Amino acid sequence: MGKETRQFHEVVLRIYKQILEDNPQLEAAGGVIADQIAQGKLIYVIGTGGHSNMAAEEVLWRAGGLAPIDPILDPGTNLINGAKHSNYMERCQGYAKQVLDAYHVGRESGEVIIIANAYGINAMTIDTLLEARRRGMVTIGITSKGFADNVPKGGKMRHPSGLNLYQEVDYFIDNHMPYGDAVVDIESMAQKVGPTSTLCNVYAINLLMIEAIRQLAAKGIDPPVWMSANLPGGDEHNKQLEEDYIPRVKHLM
Repeated sequence: MGKETRQFHEVVLRIYKQILEDNPQLEAAGGVIADQIAQGKLIYVIGTGGHSNMAAEEVLWRAGGLAPIDPILDPGTNLINGAKHSNYMERCQGYAKQVLDAYHVGRESGEVIIIANAYGINAMTIDTLLEARRRGMVTIGITSKGFADNVPKGGKMRHPSGLNLYQEVDYFIDNHMPYGDAVVDIESMAQKVGPTSTLCNVYAINLLMIEAIRQLAAKGIDPPVWMSANLPGGDEHNKQLEEDYIPRVKHLM
């Protein structure tokens, strides 16, 4: 094992520690989610482009995860339909509104949406935020302040407004992804390797889910949480949740 693998391990552990210890709004954001679920409502989650889609996939039908999660898994920005295609679509201004319409998002004022994007600057991300705000939704953003602050204004990767997700959402969870995403130096290479964005997004959103579950339990509510279908009794445990949420969560069936 080379020193580079150890470097990656050490950097990722350091980032996880930052996410855990430097997120003062985590408890409040978890409370918003817990309150919605206590009222029998769903939580929308969207990863606005490329690999950030995996943050939304992470919390769908997840062992130990909440059942009332309604991920927005847009084919246009998903890598399965082409990496460059995803890149084009996440920079397409106005596209987000059509995606939210397709998922019937924001029909009731006060609905909660989690917007996960490691960079927090592209058109899909900012348009999702602006459209959610227009619909009276509560917004929780998972993104990197450090990255966004270092991207120059006016770049083609940015929304034309120049807005940063972390500055505009109601609640901000910093995933502390480093500028450039990759973190490992290889001798004779200018480009670093070892990407961190997905690890940062997924760790942050799981902390948020755990906090919401904790607060539900503290209210005396039995949190609607999935059990692994690969454990004995898993199918039986999940049966009632499936009956409750398959009609409501688009990608659960």
